[in-house]
Amino acid sequence: MKQNRIIKNVKIATPLGHSAVKGEAMGKIHYVDDAVIVIIDGIIEYAGAEKDCPADLLALHAYEYTDAGRRLAVPGFVDSHTHLIFGGFRPDEFSWRLKGDSYMSIMERGGGIQSTVNSTRNASAEEISDKTRWLVDRMVEMGVTTVEAKSGYGLDVATERMQLEAIRNLQQSAGAPLNVVATFLGAHAIPTEYKGRTSEYVDHIIEEMLPQFKDLAKFCDVFCEKNVFELEDSRRLLSAARDMGYDLKLHADEIVTLGGGELAAELKAVSADHLLHVSDEGIRRMAEEGVVATLLPLTAFALKEPFAPARKFIEAGAAVALATDLNPGSCFSGSIPLTIALACIHMNMTIEETLTALTLNGAAAVGMADSIGSIEKGKQADIAILEFDNLNYLPYYVGMNCVKTTIHNGRIVYDAKPIGNY
Repeated sequence: MKQNRIIKNVKIATPLGHSAVKGEAMGKIHYVDDAVIVIIDGIIEYAGAEKDCPADLLALHAYEYTDAGRRLAVPGFVDSHTHLIFGGFRPDEFSWRLKGDSYMSIMERGGGIQSTVNSTRNASAEEISDKTRWLVDRMVEMGVTTVEAKSGYGLDVATERMQLEAIRNLQQSAGAPLNVVATFLGAHAIPTEYKGRTSEYVDHIIEEMLPQFKDLAKFCDVFCEKNVFELEDSRRLLSAARDMGYDLKLHADEIVTLGGGELAAELKAVSADHLLHVSDEGIRRMAEEGVVATLLPLTAFALKEPFAPARKFIEAGAAVALATDLNPGSCFSGSIPLTIALACIHMNMTIEETLTALTLNGAAAVGMADSIGSIEKGKQADIAILEFDNLNYLPYYVGMNCVKTTIHNGRIVYDAKPIGNY
C-alpha cells in the first residue's frame, strides 16, 4: 500500500546517492533545516527547503499531512543481515556462554545452529509466521524499513523452502510494514545427517537446493569458517550460485582469520559480513573490489569478542554497512539503538558514518541503493522521524529508541506519542 503524503515542519539528515558511499565520504551527510518532503504514490517527489518547493506540486494530488514538529527525519534504517526466520529459542546456551563455553564448543556438543535446525524442522509454517511478524513489529518500532532475512535453519530441501516461502509471504502480505530481501543460506552448518561429509553436503546444495530456490532468494550466502565451510567448499558453492544467477554474500572471518575477505573480493560478492578477524589484505582487496563490509557489533558484544575494524575499512576506502545479526543463538537482538551506540563508542565511527552505514550502505548491501537508503527525489519514501531535532541524540541516548514515526512507502507504519518538546 502506497500513499501520497506531505511531511512538513521537518529537518532532514541523509546521505545522498544511488550506490554505496566509501571511505571518508561516509561522513558527509546532507542537512536541510526548514524542510518539506512531498511523497506521491510512495515515492519521494521533493525533499528540500520548504521555500524552494514548487507551489504547483502541492496542488497536484490529495495528500495526507504529517507535521513533524521540527523533528529530524532520516532514511529508514536497513538491517542488512538477519536470521529472522527460525523455530525455538536458545536462552540456556546464552547462560552457558556467560559461564565460559565458546561458540564453537557449544556447536560441537550438539547445540548452536543444529539446535535451531531441529526446532525449525519441527515447527509449523504458522508458528514461524507468527514469530516472524512479532520480531518485525519490534524492528519497525526502531525505524527499520528494509530487512534482509536468511534461511539456513532447515539444511534440508523442505525446511529451507518453508523458510524462504515465509520470507516471500511477509514481503507480499497486504500492508507489509517494510521491504524484505531473501537470502538462501543452506550452507549455514553441516547437518547431522552429513556429519564428516561436508563436500557431499555442498554437492547436495548445488544439485538439489540452488536450482529450486532461485525464484525465492536474491542472494546465496555461506558460513565460510574453519571446520564449517572452508575456502574451497565456499568457493565451489558460491561459484555455482553465481552461475545460476544469485548475488553473493559471505559470513567471513568471524571466528578465525581464514581468508574470507579475500574470497569475497575474488568472487566480487555484494558483501562480506562479520569480519572480526579479517586480514589487512582482505580489507585492501574488499575495498579495491567494492565489496561492502557489513559489520555486526551486537554479535561481537554478545560473544565478548573484539569488534570488527571499522576504522581500517573506512581508511582503506571501503564501504561499511552495519546490521544487527538478529538470530536465536549468538545474538538474539535486533536493536538498532544498541548497534548505533556500539558503532560510535566502541568502533570509533562518527554518527554521520554510522547513519550512512545503516541506511544507504545497508541498502547497497542488499542491492537496493538505487531505490532506498536516502531521502531524495525518486527514492522510495522510507523514512524514520526521530523524537529529537539533532542527529547526535542517536548515540547520546545510549541504547534507547529515538524513533517517533516510521514511514514505509509513504504510509505511517509506526507512530509513538512524543516524549516531550525540545
